[in-house]
Amino acid sequence: MQLTRFTDYALRVLMYLGTRPEQLSTIGEIAGRYRISENHLMKVVNHLANTGYVSTVRGKGGGMKLARAPKAIIIGRVVRDCEDSLAIVECFDPANRSCPLLPSCALKSALAEARKNFLATLDAYNLEQLVGRPMRALVRGPVSARLLRA
Repeated sequence: MQLTRFTDYALRVLMYLGTRPEQLSTIGEIAGRYRISENHLMKVVNHLANTGYVSTVRGKGGGMKLARAPKAIIIGRVVRDCEDSLAIVECFDPANRSCPLLPSCALKSALAEARKNFLATLDAYNLEQLVGRPMRALVRGPVSARLLRA
């Protein structure tokens, strides 16, 4: 299973903001740090604001910050909120069930269990757990050899 770039960027934004929970950050700042498109990041941030993960302040001196405590942001929930579909294969999509194996396929139940376990693992993590001290250093400055050895 591969997450979309949209979800990847959403998680990156949340992790960045999680390292500085009381400060406002800008799209340009985050896009520059992660070397990603500001236009694409604007869509991601808009979605994060609409789903209640991020609060935004418009105008001069504006920016964004987490709308919830990092401990209250469950990674599995973020993934579910950002992914359009978690259909691993076509038979998971009710609108596209053309697989000839569907009536008696045991693979579908194995994949359903794998997806359930994937999301359950992500549900066991919150943002606070992902933005510990080494992450703060990576987000705020260049990667040092010391951090890579840790």
